[in-house]
Amino acid sequence: MTTSELVRRLRESGDLRSPEWERAMHEAPRHLFVPDRAWCTPDGAGAPFAIDRSADPERWREAAYADAAIVTQVDDGAGDPASGKGAWTSSLSAPGAVVSFLELLAPRDHDRVLEIGTGTGWTAALLSSRLGARRVTSVEVDERVAERAAANLREAGFAPDLVVGDGEKGVPAWAPFDRVHVTCGVTVLPPSWIEQTRPGGVLLFPWMPSFGDGHKARLTVTGDGRAIGRFHGSADYMMLRSQRSPGFGDLARDGEDSRTRLDPRTVAGDSSGAGIAIAGMLPDVLGDERIVRGRPSLVLVDEAGTSWARCSYRVGADDFPVVQGGERRLWDEVDAAYLRWVGWGSPGRDRFGLVAGPEGQRVWFDRPSNVI
Repeated sequence: MTTSELVRRLRESGDLRSPEWERAMHEAPRHLFVPDRAWCTPDGAGAPFAIDRSADPERWREAAYADAAIVTQVDDGAGDPASGKGAWTSSLSAPGAVVSFLELLAPRDHDRVLEIGTGTGWTAALLSSRLGARRVTSVEVDERVAERAAANLREAGFAPDLVVGDGEKGVPAWAPFDRVHVTCGVTVLPPSWIEQTRPGGVLLFPWMPSFGDGHKARLTVTGDGRAIGRFHGSADYMMLRSQRSPGFGDLARDGEDSRTRLDPRTVAGDSSGAGIAIAGMLPDVLGDERIVRGRPSLVLVDEAGTSWARCSYRVGADDFPVVQGGERRLWDEVDAAYLRWVGWGSPGRDRFGLVAGPEGQRVWFDRPSNVI
């Protein structure tokens, strides 16, 4: 497998469109950023598998040029990524995901870019190839990950400015930036990123709301301390460490029983637009599909930990059992939010956007003034 073959596949898929990024991929070969041992997770099809350069160099090389994410760290460095066990905490993202984000970032030749999350260093290398290393600053919170990235970049012949620190704070000493490119999931946009981007500059990040799937968010910074923009396609990334989910707690606890005619599978999987609308109306409600007491269920909990709910699936059922507890009735709130979205005509992702600034962060529908 080679860079040329990977480029061809990405062009065929539509992820790669610009000759500038094609040249960058040739100048920053991906295999230079793949560790000797890791865990490969094919994008869309195929079972995950371990890679070991010394034991099977051919399979390692194939993984390096596959459209697959490669997990490079688990449990914040406490585990062995090649074991396939533990929580994924750093990775080399799939090439299709990387390139589609860079195409959407669309930096101009003179732009200065701040990257949040250096990871293996591959994206920093691609940006350095495209813009010149002196226009690229990359910050990584994990010191060991940062050290490995610096070594990878040296071997590849690139020397962007590398900072070890909390990416949520950005790099104020080197601001302002024209583009901020984020390689980790974000639920709430940190104000520091807006402050460190010049008016007219772009913030690009995976918006990972508490409810539903993730989305590419491209926001433009205004002159009044805000950032406004739309969603563009799906995104699934590891979270910014300071914004990791608090979890769901005891999923099987007892509460108030009721029933609903609304199929929870419809709420959970109807449309990306439904997920955005629910997340916008209920930003503090976490939702996910889990197995509870042997039944697949949509489980809900609020971030304050005061309320929770679950609605279980039953094949062929006329209605579905609901269990709710705490100060709020979360299933009732999600039910109402979903049906409100239906009442708008079930709009898709491209009808929604995000506005963030001193007043906080809100989802909007059709126009920024129409927050939900």
